[in-house]
Amino acid sequence: MESVVETTTFIKRAHWLIKLRWIAAACVAGGVFFSSNILSVSLKEVHLYFIAGLLAVYNATMLWMLNNYSKKGGDSSIVAVKRLINIQIFIDLLILTILLHFSGSIENPFVFYYAFHMIIASILLSEKESYFHAASAITFFGLLLFLEYAGFLPHHCLNGFIEHCNFQSGYYVLGVYFVFATALCLMVYMANYVSTMLKRTEQSLLKANKALCQKDRIKDEYVLRVTHDIKGHLAAIQSCLGVVVNGLTGLLNEQQADFINRALSRTNKVAHFVSSLLKLTQMRLINDFEVENFPLKSTIDNALAMVKGKAQDKSIALNSNIELPEDSINGSQFSIEELITNLLLNAIKYTAAGGKIEINARDEGDCALVEVIDTGIGIPQEELPKVFDEFYRATNAKKVEKDGTGLGLAIAKQIVEKHHGKIWVESKEGSGSKFSLTLPKM
Repeated sequence: MESVVETTTFIKRAHWLIKLRWIAAACVAGGVFFSSNILSVSLKEVHLYFIAGLLAVYNATMLWMLNNYSKKGGDSSIVAVKRLINIQIFIDLLILTILLHFSGSIENPFVFYYAFHMIIASILLSEKESYFHAASAITFFGLLLFLEYAGFLPHHCLNGFIEHCNFQSGYYVLGVYFVFATALCLMVYMANYVSTMLKRTEQSLLKANKALCQKDRIKDEYVLRVTHDIKGHLAAIQSCLGVVVNGLTGLLNEQQADFINRALSRTNKVAHFVSSLLKLTQMRLINDFEVENFPLKSTIDNALAMVKGKAQDKSIALNSNIELPEDSINGSQFSIEELITNLLLNAIKYTAAGGKIEINARDEGDCALVEVIDTGIGIPQEELPKVFDEFYRATNAKKVEKDGTGLGLAIAKQIVEKHHGKIWVESKEGSGSKFSLTLPKM
């Protein structure tokens, strides 16, 4: 798993470097045009435009190579991508040196861009590799200054930008080069120090996260065992109380019958809570579930049939607008039907008698969108981000139903996420709610 993460990280970094180079190529071409035509600076335009074009072609080649390496995967891919980043930075330094030669070398402010490459090398590569690139930059720039100073290479003055050429001023050239070399070394040292500290922090955070996930799993397994045992005991209690209520009604006085009925009612509510908790814990522990292709339209129709009676009991209008083709959803039909049923039951529970509930479903290209809209009590605005949290219930919902579990929407979120979909809510207190979810078709 860590190898996959590391490979993905390096590939993303390599793509980031290539994106920066596209920007650099465009900036070189734009900078040459602006300097020559607007600022009237004397430049070797043909040579510089050629370098910008060469930079673009070279970058396209690097992108092609990177895409090929990305398909391989594994440790070999990491080594290949690291090697490719090293090659790119080395060639970048060489191209920058050539670019400076045709645009004033020591007199060109863009000499500071060597430092930019040092930061990139320190972020992407090891300390040894970043010092190697620093040494390469110092060598390239020093060789350029020496060859121009000695007359082996022509110096191209930036006439129109500076008044005097300084490439033959020995003390000036030596002083600039000394500052340049020491600055690059210090920059690599500091960037590596910061990068190392960040990597160590990242590693410790990853370990801490792994430990928390493990503890969370242990907690879920513990809850699963406990709730499973409790569920069995509650079933026995329910059975006994049911026998008393159904078989001994005539033998109990009014007070005794009331106590028995209250005990049975409370036991049923606790049993429902334990069942919901057990279901949620099982879903969290089990990453895989049985999938099949099923029509979403008939699944929604089944859910509507399940809740139709409860809606009629409260005189709630239950309308549907299903605009789905015969395309199938790939997943657990039972889970999706249970999810939609629970959303509808929630809407009925929190909608006053005479209200209205509407369910819409339509095709959205790669996915299907389902909406459950009610005219119920709504949700306070500040509580919307918490409604899908485990055991959380909105403050106004507690006034309507005191004994809710706070697990229904958490289970809904788990089901949707296991199907790689999304679920969200839009609501305003006193003005109803709209729960929306998307499910990928395949």
